[in-house]
Amino acid sequence: MAFNIALSGLNAAQTDLDVKGNNIANASTTGFKRSRAEFGDLYSSGLLNLGSTDTGEGVRVQNTRQLFQQGNVTSTSNGLDMAINGEGFFVLESGGERQFSRAGEFGVDQNGFITNNQGARVQGFQPDGDGNVGDVRGALEVNT
Repeated sequence: MAFNIALSGLNAAQTDLDVKGNNIANASTTGFKRSRAEFGDLYSSGLLNLGSTDTGEGVRVQNTRQLFQQGNVTSTSNGLDMAINGEGFFVLESGGERQFSRAGEFGVDQNGFITNNQGARVQGFQPDGDGNVGDVRGALEVNT
């Protein structure tokens, strides 16, 4: 029994190290948000211990949660680079598939659409004929 409890602790610690290693490896990645491992206790219960105090059986990682605090914002020479303040995402579309990203490195493709490095088009609310922004989302285009 004690071996299983110790083993659960080692497994949880290994998962925590994996999460921290991922945070370190991606620390300089644009738009990366760090994660944390959340732990929970394991308890045994069964017919033989009804009415008695539950005995601890170890620990496990219940969740790996991403943390969305504001990161460092650095200026670039690209006027289309953006940052998100808070818990939002950029909405992108590629081949009819909707994607979400925190990375704000954007450019303009040969057709004038604002895209990320993989060619997905940035989505935004479209203006009507009078220039009023409506509630219809579409690809953002820069008219030159």
